[in-house]
Amino acid sequence: MIQQSFSWNQMSAIAGLSWWRFYFRFFDGSIKSEQVIEFLAALKQQIKQRLLIIWDGAATHRSRVLRNWLEKQHRHFALAALPPYAPELNPVEAIWAYLKKHEIANFCASSIDRVSDYARRRLKSMQRRPALITAFWQQAELAL
Repeated sequence: MIQQSFSWNQMSAIAGLSWWRFYFRFFDGSIKSEQVIEFLAALKQQIKQRLLIIWDGAATHRSRVLRNWLEKQHRHFALAALPPYAPELNPVEAIWAYLKKHEIANFCASSIDRVSDYARRRLKSMQRRPALITAFWQQAELAL
C-alpha cells in the first residue's frame, strides 16, 4: 500500500462539452466565479457561435459576479439549468468518471503537480477520440 500526503482539494477542473470536442482547464484550489468566467471567456474566444451553457447546481453558477459578467456578453451565451442532484444528466460528469476509472486509475503520484500533468495529458488524449465524446453524450440521460 502506498500512501500520499497531498490532498485533492488543491486542484480543481472545469470542462465544457460540444458535439465534437470537449474543453477543460485545471485550477489551483477550488473553482470560484473568477475561474468560471476565465473558462467561459476562453470558450468564447475559441467558439464564435452562441453557446448553450447547461449548469449543474454549483453555487458558483448562481453568483452575482458571474451573472453580471454574463449579462455583458451580448447574448453570446444561452443558459439552462439541470435539476438539483442530477449528475446523471450532466455529460461532463462522464468525462470525469472515464478519466478516473480508465485513464488515471491506479496512478500513484508523489505530488499534486504530477497528478495534474498526467491528468492533463490523458484528457488531451481523450479529446482525440470522437467515439468517447459520443459516449459521454449517450451516457447522459438527456432527451436530445
